[in-house]
Amino acid sequence: MSTAYCLAAPRDPLHGPYHDGEYGFPARDEAVLFERLVLEINQAGLSWATILKKRAAFRTAFAGFEVDRVAAFGSDDVERLMADAGIIRNRLKIAAVIDNAQRIQLLRGEFGSFADWLDAHHPRSRDEWVKLFKKTFRFTGGEIVNEFLMSLGYLAGAHEATCPVFARIAALAPPWARDGGAGPEAR
Repeated sequence: MSTAYCLAAPRDPLHGPYHDGEYGFPARDEAVLFERLVLEINQAGLSWATILKKRAAFRTAFAGFEVDRVAAFGSDDVERLMADAGIIRNRLKIAAVIDNAQRIQLLRGEFGSFADWLDAHHPRSRDEWVKLFKKTFRFTGGEIVNEFLMSLGYLAGAHEATCPVFARIAALAPPWARDGGAGPEAR
């Protein structure tokens, strides 16, 4: 996001809780990781406020972000999702979410978990991450990958150093801090 996000979000009822308690904080839970990926994919071309407003509907529509349940979605589920006004009704994004759930299942077989896959490939530059995600997942361009990784602490830049949340996150030793921090390519 930007300096402006750190200044404006804490006073906003929609952005504040996300900024203060989630954005940039390391996470390992598969449902949390998958949710962030789903939300970032769906945000493409839209505002983050739109996604936060629809977040509960996404959670319901995509089975609480349980990877195995979403991976089993079929054509009836796609049609159900296309009719759900609570989410972004984009067939390409919906197909990508289902396909990416199936890809996470495959990653489990090789790495143990989605989080372990991320850890196995860290540290990387932003450009290297984008190439890896494009090779591994669907609908994952540069901004989607960048925001996904910053939101989970794999790339630096979620918060300005003067933001009070920055110190709370740094104390948790997110991946970007453990490897000495990311360079300007992460911003």
